[in-house]
Amino acid sequence: MIEVSNVQKAFDGNPVLKGINCTFETGKCNLLLGGSGTGKSVLLQCIVGLMKPDIGSITFDGTVYTNNKVGIRQEIRRKIGMLFQGSALFDSMTVAENVAFPLQMLTPEMSAEERRDRVEFCLKRVGLENAGTKMPAEVSGGMKKRVGIARAIAPQCTYLFCDEPNSGLDPATSIKIDNLIHEITHEYNITTVIVTHDMNSVIEIGEHIIFLYEGQKLWDGTKDEILNVEVPELKEFIFSSSLVRAAKRVDDEGGLAAITDEQGANI
Repeated sequence: MIEVSNVQKAFDGNPVLKGINCTFETGKCNLLLGGSGTGKSVLLQCIVGLMKPDIGSITFDGTVYTNNKVGIRQEIRRKIGMLFQGSALFDSMTVAENVAFPLQMLTPEMSAEERRDRVEFCLKRVGLENAGTKMPAEVSGGMKKRVGIARAIAPQCTYLFCDEPNSGLDPATSIKIDNLIHEITHEYNITTVIVTHDMNSVIEIGEHIIFLYEGQKLWDGTKDEILNVEVPELKEFIFSSSLVRAAKRVDDEGGLAAITDEQGANI
């Protein structure tokens, strides 16, 4: 579990995070939801230690991370896996070498054979057991995301952070990536935090959702609760999608009627 307490952050006197209090639950996909410029990525960077909050504290499973001793912060960082928005693979390394990179950096006690076994296991877990010798330029966008997930979990992370994991992917591939993250979260009992503005991800895997608006947390709940919210800013955000509006109508009717767009055509 990760606990965020009164986290505030400003740039050049302009407040970006205005006293955020929230909890990210273990064994669940925790979604940080909101539009562009609402503070999602800044909060993520504060949590993982890439940025220091001006005020407030962040606690990982009872251990305070903010302003703690260097050794304690480093120990927590070793338990963090990160899936970057653009995958951030090294172009000059093969897929297998990319996955092995954090093992070389964080687990020097592992033998070369143990690292190879771990890389093979992680690639197989994400369905890329035959892609280890390929270069990043030789694989698709969805495969790159899966390589990024394999690299993130290679050091057996306790906390997994995903920054817009569906960015640049087609809808079908996005769902596959969402489901893979969800499966891994439950399989390894990881505390997973996903920054997103994608309502498809909310409906698919939103077990715990935190909605940010103008640097403040306005709501938290589950995917089953979000369609019935009474927070005006959140209602405006989620019902900007015709698909979500249609899903709401079907939910209200309690049936399996065809979901239609605003013109009444099947989608």
